[in-house]
Amino acid sequence: MAFARPLLRRPLSGQLLGRRGVYAGAMAPPRRFVLELPDCTLAHFALGADDPGDADAPDPRLAALLGPPERSYSLCVPVTPDAGCGARVRAARLHQRLLHQLRRGPFQRCQLLRLLCYCPGGQAGAQQGFLLRDPLDSPDTRQALLELLGACQEAPRPHLGEFEADPRGQLWQRLWEVQDGRRLQVGCAQVVPAPEPPLHPVVPDLPSSVVFPDREAARAVLEECTSFIPEAQAVLDLVDQCPKQVQKGKCQVVAIEGLDATGKTTVTQSVADSLKAVLLKSPPSCIGQWRKIFDDEPTIIRRAFYSLGNYIVASEIAKESAKSPVIVDRYWHSTATYAIATEVSGGLQHLPPAHHPVYQWPEDLLKPDLILLLTVSPEERLQRLQGRGMEKTREEAELEANSVFRQKVEMSYQRMENPGCHVVDASPCREKVLQTVLSLIQNSFNEL
Repeated sequence: MAFARPLLRRPLSGQLLGRRGVYAGAMAPPRRFVLELPDCTLAHFALGADDPGDADAPDPRLAALLGPPERSYSLCVPVTPDAGCGARVRAARLHQRLLHQLRRGPFQRCQLLRLLCYCPGGQAGAQQGFLLRDPLDSPDTRQALLELLGACQEAPRPHLGEFEADPRGQLWQRLWEVQDGRRLQVGCAQVVPAPEPPLHPVVPDLPSSVVFPDREAARAVLEECTSFIPEAQAVLDLVDQCPKQVQKGKCQVVAIEGLDATGKTTVTQSVADSLKAVLLKSPPSCIGQWRKIFDDEPTIIRRAFYSLGNYIVASEIAKESAKSPVIVDRYWHSTATYAIATEVSGGLQHLPPAHHPVYQWPEDLLKPDLILLLTVSPEERLQRLQGRGMEKTREEAELEANSVFRQKVEMSYQRMENPGCHVVDASPCREKVLQTVLSLIQNSFNEL
């Protein structure tokens, strides 16, 4: 991977290098990286200890982003494949704190891109991070990054990498640490091409970080948050009041899903009125008052909150469906689809494939008899959003601004299984949509 001209301020240290620039020191960081580019495509590269295998020729997109004349830095938050729940929560909070800091001060002039560090072979333990591209190659940026690194006194401490070219134009990554206020180079490795893995590198981590397979997995996350989010304990207390195993009653249960501004509120209320059904929402009102608090937290905490909300709703469904039909405004599918679309970088092609286990309904969560997915065109949905005038969550704002994110959410909805979603076009007039929904519910009832 060659570049136009070298930018080394001093020769690369031979004492730090072995064959092809292997990192020296205690523990080497993950050796492969995936970078999300501005057009939502992904570029993979490795450090020199890796065998590039069947990698293609050097990616010119990487040359433009990592090489001169500008200066690029990587900042990744370490987490081991066997890290416990507490370590994952701490890493996620540090990552969010770094994101906020990298959007201020001398970093505002820099381009900030999403970077993921991972080990090859489909292992869990991917490390979230950033690529910072300084157009001025200013010493102030490097100093500010080192100060940021030095301020991180508690584990996990982020890894800071700096990309430079040697006299032959080959790109290297230096790895820096700050110890006792001093900058120390702890590694240096050559940047080489890497093949794209069969699955997005973050997929093995989804069940332990955002798409929780059961109630206890989500509960363990909020248990780690009680010291800094008092409301987490209140949520846990409510969850613990719910039986772990609940049975649906004799009456029908229908969940209605869809992106914001697809008509869910109107349709769910109209269907409930028509069927004389009980209308429930996820998250339920007993924890909905804390939604804003958890929406401002990292994804792992936010998704644990919404996942546990589903189990509280399940307890309500079991009680109410014993005597009347139940309509649920959002349920587990919403929790899972938004989590998958948020965590998996890149475009639609990088989502887990159809029938992947991440799309399966949790075995310990009460299932509805029918799930309806309301859809409208992007243009109509945007028009409806503009007319609402309501405060948007972080994900609602991204749905509005990022068409790729919206497409990933929609595709994830359609890949959900056991049970899957029945798609309903919610574009026609309200009466026609209601008629279609009621007809699907009646047909489902006849099949029971």
